Amino acid sequence: MSSTADPVRIGSFAHSPASFADVWARAVDQRPDSTFLVFERPDGSAASWTYEQFDAAVGDVAAGLIQRGVVPGGSVHLALANSPAFVALWLAANRLGAWIVSSDPMGKAPELADHIGRTRPEAGFCAADRADVYRQAAACRPEMAVTELDEADDSFSMLVGSARVDWPAVALTDRAAVMFTSGTTGRPKGVEITQANYAFCGHVMAERAELAPRDRHLVVLPLFHANAQYYSFASAIWAGASVALMPAFSARGFLRQAARHRATCASLFAAPMRMILARGEPSGGVGLRHCWYAQNIAEDQYETLAKWFGCRPRQLYGMTETVPAVLTEPPGDPVASSMGRVTPGCRVTVRHGEVLVGGEPGLTLFAGYLDDPETTAASFTADGWFRTGDQARVDADGRHYFGGRHSDVLKLAGENVSVVEVESVLASHPAVLEAAVVGVPDPVRDEVPVAFVVPADAARPPSDGELASWCQKRLAKAKLPRSFTLVEELPRTSVGKIRKFLLRQDAKAPQEATRR
Repeated sequence: MSSTADPVRIGSFAHSPASFADVWARAVDQRPDSTFLVFERPDGSAASWTYEQFDAAVGDVAAGLIQRGVVPGGSVHLALANSPAFVALWLAANRLGAWIVSSDPMGKAPELADHIGRTRPEAGFCAADRADVYRQAAACRPEMAVTELDEADDSFSMLVGSARVDWPAVALTDRAAVMFTSGTTGRPKGVEITQANYAFCGHVMAERAELAPRDRHLVVLPLFHANAQYYSFASAIWAGASVALMPAFSARGFLRQAARHRATCASLFAAPMRMILARGEPSGGVGLRHCWYAQNIAEDQYETLAKWFGCRPRQLYGMTETVPAVLTEPPGDPVASSMGRVTPGCRVTVRHGEVLVGGEPGLTLFAGYLDDPETTAASFTADGWFRTGDQARVDADGRHYFGGRHSDVLKLAGENVSVVEVESVLASHPAVLEAAVVGVPDPVRDEVPVAFVVPADAARPPSDGELASWCQKRLAKAKLPRSFTLVEELPRTSVGKIRKFLLRQDAKAPQEATRR
């Protein structure tokens, strides 16, 4: 497909498809002297760039990518925490017609190796202090150029190159990213995001948040996650607004950071909001006019945060696959318990209780799952609606209320955790015959995984410590079971399916699971 297409009109929302590379170039052309990025270093000092200054850095980093063998259509693997380097590599790769693979920088070697092996990057980037784990993972692709860097270094010194940069023509449906998200299978699915997807998301989310160039997003969520990329950076670039990027989330520091950087917008999940309530305190000078959040919080928590933030946060609902948040609470008088109404520019219906999302793959919806046409096809209804697997009810005002999620995926502080993946790791332990994992409620993280294990030898069962150590070497922190319960057998139906609702009834209390 070319770099232009017929305008997309959904209701009163009109969008002219564009590539993300062109959206960035337009922002630089229209707002060269306006601030694009402010980065607060771990020591509390800050660096900032205008759109024009950061574009120059993007060009230098692109030269470095070319020298590392990155070509149009190639991929770049990022295992980086929030940093200017992540942003520059993302934009440089996309302007070169390449695509990024963003992984959890704290991921274990098997997870990182799976992502690298499936996407075959020409270049990979990691923090110097996590290089041992990364190089273990990168051994599966010895031809990949690995660069270690200091994420707090905003000079880009380890990234720049001297190669000539000729920006190629970038097509709308050229791949721009693959983000891995847990599903109902043990192996995470690679969600393919196009140039047009990022641009469409930026437009939709900027319009819904009523973003203007004077706005500034405070970004504390991890950049490898879709939320920060979609709802904050893409929308800010579309509107010519700025971003204040924090190296990590700090519950105690969030409000002070919002005030210090004069942020007007933010995006959070329910879990960090509860952490702010538990560890933070009101701070003068906070001037947020808008804050997105995902997942429900209690009414009293909502009211307290509204006072602290200076605005009434607005809930949203979306997935990596849906690109924009397809449900958003409108401005004015948001309802705390509602996921929102259908976002202008998006199509949503609820059929048999399940949330279905309409759109055109590669333009307004994700392009598909990486190298998995069967799963891609199975994710859509016969008449072309994407199946989210989430349940909802709709009231007379068109507001949607969350009604549950697919039983094999847990929502832990905004992250999808596949219980099948955790079960597979446990079952691979030599002392384990089989395992089942369920979620139990948690007051901070919404829910956490707990495991039920059948020993291979009942006389010599594995200890909790052995199982925990086994998982810690193979799973990211969010996926670690909070408790292990040894059982003689798992409850099953007559056809052999595990009756997980019985396990949930026997699951240990959240407080005990969390302490463990």
